[in-house]
Amino acid sequence: MSTAGFWDGLYAGGQDGWDLGVATPALEDWLASGRFSSTSSIKCGGPEMAPALPQSADTRLRARVAVPGAGRAHDARLLARHGYRVTAFDFSDAAVADARRLAAVEGVDLVVEQRDVFTLGQDYGAAFDGVWEYTCFCAIDPARREEYVRVLHTIVRPGGLLLACFFPLREGGGGPPFPVSRDDIDRALAGHFTVLRAGPPGRSADRRWDLEWLVEARRT
Repeated sequence: MSTAGFWDGLYAGGQDGWDLGVATPALEDWLASGRFSSTSSIKCGGPEMAPALPQSADTRLRARVAVPGAGRAHDARLLARHGYRVTAFDFSDAAVADARRLAAVEGVDLVVEQRDVFTLGQDYGAAFDGVWEYTCFCAIDPARREEYVRVLHTIVRPGGLLLACFFPLREGGGGPPFPVSRDDIDRALAGHFTVLRAGPPGRSADRRWDLEWLVEARRT
């Protein structure tokens, strides 16, 4: 799983059951709520927080969002259609080719890069206003989860947003996808992101009900 060839093999063999074929319901609902791009303050049981996804310092620019482990970039295209400047990253050449093709077919302005997500900090320090995380955390070696979160901390500017839908919340072993627990999430985020809201999303794909945990967190 730590090589691009592993994932290319799964795509080539049709073993890409993680691909919903459409954008994630939790992200669709979040964007529809207006909170992701809100310019109003929010509260989380305490003092007022900054806007959910602050714009870049130059307010003429749209907020930049990174989508690591984007696969065919269904979520990345959705974000781009909502006006964000989106860069999608994936390890698999096959996924990157499909993502670029779909963006071209739909006429969506989207940057797609073939990358090992663990190297992003080398080129993208504080480059993004926010990150959308979905099914990358559960796809990597569980021993590298805290390393992965450190990468996200590096590429998001101070005060930026991590919006993440963690999956699958279950016990057991084996993967990918590797099981995720709320303790795993809290432990990985600690010291890097301050959780503002967390809970099950209002909607999930049919086979993912009760297995997802939506987190909004601020980069410390």
